[in-house]
Amino acid sequence: MQAKRRPSLAATCALLPTWIAAIFVYIGTMVWSVRLSFTDSTIFPSSNYVGFAQYARLFRNSRWLASLENVLIFGVLYVVGCLALGFVLAAALDRKVRFESVFRTIFLYPYAMSFVVTGLIWQWMLNPTFGIQATVRALGWQSFVFDWIVSRDMAIYTVVFAGIWQGAGLVMVIALSGMRGIGEEQWRAAQIDGIPVWRMYLSVILPQLGPALAASGMLLSMGVIKTYDLIVAQTGGGPGYSTEVPAKFIMDNLFERQNLGLASAGATVLVLSVVMAVAPFRYALAIRARRRGAH
Repeated sequence: MQAKRRPSLAATCALLPTWIAAIFVYIGTMVWSVRLSFTDSTIFPSSNYVGFAQYARLFRNSRWLASLENVLIFGVLYVVGCLALGFVLAAALDRKVRFESVFRTIFLYPYAMSFVVTGLIWQWMLNPTFGIQATVRALGWQSFVFDWIVSRDMAIYTVVFAGIWQGAGLVMVIALSGMRGIGEEQWRAAQIDGIPVWRMYLSVILPQLGPALAASGMLLSMGVIKTYDLIVAQTGGGPGYSTEVPAKFIMDNLFERQNLGLASAGATVLVLSVVMAVAPFRYALAIRARRRGAH
């Protein structure tokens, strides 16, 4: 018994600093931020409680409401676009094409970049003065117009393009690993029955990739909620507030406007959004594990 307890004690001592950091640094600062959201703190923390006044002020702020609308548009299109494009790329590579490792590296390479680099690349590409529009006009199409990045109505979609360009590689890798785990007998049966390849992927392969795509969707959704650097690097939140997102609203109020209480209220709403995004997935995993245990 003593021999069994020693490794357990050693593991506990090794993990103790991590537990302390998680409890006091992460959870402690989270609780502190929630507390500040109920005060009238500005530049410095305050103990003057004002109840839900900061939250009421937050949801009366047109800039905050615009940021919620923008992150919803970006999130839906980004997640769906990454899942769709990632699945298509994975299906293409699953056909055992030549130079597969080269293509896999090319498709995954954008994901290795930071969002700052991605934002700057797409800012240069979409700039009407020297980007895609200027290049096409230099080739002779003088009437060509592609100025979405400076349009209030279309700027958010340029951010979606940049996000999909970076995030689709992650979905491709996860989906491809799932496809390689599917038995060859299913493909042989499909060939005997004369089922087209595209139909096989949509009707047979895709349903079996449900858990893998769900995990990819959860990872992408969590990235959406904390999106900040891509927006700052590509559009700066403009034109106007057309690409403003909650994380940028919080950072601006925290460091530029010195409004600690309002920024903390926004951060609390953001944390609750993360919990709401993760909770259904964790609940589904728990139900699935329970069913497996029952069988």
